[in-house]
Amino acid sequence: QVQLVESGGGLVQPGGSLRLSCAASGSSFNLYAMGWYRQAPGKQRELVATITSGGRTNYVNYAGSVRGRFTISRDSAKNTVNLQMNSLKPEDTAVYYCNAVAGRLDYWGQGTQVTVSS
Repeated sequence: QVQLVESGGGLVQPGGSLRLSCAASGSSFNLYAMGWYRQAPGKQRELVATITSGGRTNYVNYAGSVRGRFTISRDSAKNTVNLQMNSLKPEDTAVYYCNAVAGRLDYWGQGTQVTVSS
C-alpha cells in the first residue's frame, strides 16, 4: 500500500513558477513509476509528466504542452517526486494529481489546485 500526498499548489500569475511535491509513504518507493496528471474543469484527466522507477537512470516523459517548461524529478532518499513548473500559463490551471504505478498496483493522491491567473 502506498499513500501519496501532494503539496505546493496555489495561485500564481502568468509567467510565474510553482514547485509541486508528492510525498509517498509505504515501502518500495523505488519500484514505482511516478507521474503527475492534471484535470481542468470540464476536461478529462491528462498526463503531465512521468518518471520511471528508481534506478541508476531515470527516464522521463512529458506532455507536449509542458515540455520545456516543466521538470519532473524524484528523490529516493526522501520518497518524493517533484514537478517544477516554470513559465506558467492560464491553461495550466487544473487540479494536479500524483500517481504511482507498479504492475497492477496503481495509486493516486488527493490532488492539489494550481491556478494561473492575473
